[in-house]
Amino acid sequence: MEKDYQLQMRLDGKVALVTGAGRGLGKWIAKGLSLAGADVAVAALHLDGVRQTAREIEEMKGNAYPVAVDLREIDSIQNMVRGIISQFGRIDILVNNAGVSIHKSFIDVTPEDFDHISNVNFKAVYFVSQFVAREMISNGGGKIINISSAAGYLVRAGIPNSVYAGTKAAVIMLTKALAEELAPHNINVNTVAPGYFETDMVKDRIEDKAVMERILSFTPLKRLGGKSDIINPVVFLASDASNFITGQTLFVDGGRTVL
Repeated sequence: MEKDYQLQMRLDGKVALVTGAGRGLGKWIAKGLSLAGADVAVAALHLDGVRQTAREIEEMKGNAYPVAVDLREIDSIQNMVRGIISQFGRIDILVNNAGVSIHKSFIDVTPEDFDHISNVNFKAVYFVSQFVAREMISNGGGKIINISSAAGYLVRAGIPNSVYAGTKAAVIMLTKALAEELAPHNINVNTVAPGYFETDMVKDRIEDKAVMERILSFTPLKRLGGKSDIINPVVFLASDASNFITGQTLFVDGGRTVL
């Protein structure tokens, strides 16, 4: 087969870092990257969760490195990156997945709520990307994939999301800015913006029958996202198959953002 027609979706020999990998989307993404051939550093605030993720990856015959990190603290981010470089020697793929939310109306959000959500959802994405990009530059390139949200693009009446939505919109614009700045260094920066997935983060909503009916009413495909629905787009953006794509946001939302 001619080189131009080769499929390039494998990640063999690559090293990936996934934040927020102790549960939910982060765990699924980490396991998916491993299945595609990458060694995976799995990071989260609590070590127990990422140790479990690492065990599950190793049970699949993959190679994983669990690391605890407080993404609100710059020193902790630096130590995480140094530890991964010490373990694997490089970072080729970064998935900025960690995120937090709070279900409060705009009127009730406190400064403490605002700072907590902003620090994890935006400031951490900025500085994890900065520290990892420095390593990628020295190694000749890489892939940065940010996890935003459909909430960063649209609003649904009756769902209070002001701080979360603001930070996720900021991630979409940050992706464009970093894509332009890092292009000369052979670093692609893209965003995946999920809709509703069956994760703990939205467990309270999907267990409420009335809320679940509303969610499905504005989702054309009439279902929530599952593991393969997030894994495959991320693996694509992490692989050489996406080498001519940068600065883009891929909405993985069952069609939610078309309504």
